[in-house]
Amino acid sequence: MANREIITLGGGCFWCLEAVYRETDGVESAVSGYMGGPSPNPTYKQVCSGTSGHVEVVQVTFDPDAITCRDILEIFFVIHDPTSLNSQGNDHGPQYRSVIFYHSPEQKAEAESIIGELSAANAYGRPIVTAIEPASAFYRAEEYHQDYFANNPYQPYCSYVVAPKVQKFRAKFASLRKSAG
Repeated sequence: MANREIITLGGGCFWCLEAVYRETDGVESAVSGYMGGPSPNPTYKQVCSGTSGHVEVVQVTFDPDAITCRDILEIFFVIHDPTSLNSQGNDHGPQYRSVIFYHSPEQKAEAESIIGELSAANAYGRPIVTAIEPASAFYRAEEYHQDYFANNPYQPYCSYVVAPKVQKFRAKFASLRKSAG
């Protein structure tokens, strides 16, 4: 992939976002990790405590000639609840907040645009609380978190939380899925 962009997204547990973006056409990689906190090299335990300041995120590397940043963001706004402050489902704390960490002024403008459109349409019936922040240091999560859903599809959290989000993506964005071959 000669042309590529990176955007980093937080929308609850990183396993959910990673599973969806790994199936998205034009996405080179989706890596679970941590961003937004002050201390270097946080551990999962530190982030889960909610006191590190980091957010569970997925860093998405994509080919903008194959998929647009807008497409990436439209998927993001379908597969998580952007109106829930510091929580997604049963996951609670600032580490699960909805946030777009932009890597360019164009990404920031696109994020502001889509949030403006969704807000004007009252798409969720509640205010969108998704933050838009400049990207900071990204810390790759421990290896057992990478490709977690594919490696643990029958784990209860995966069955009851991740799988429905993946199914929602597959149904709504069928044209953006990677081909099976």
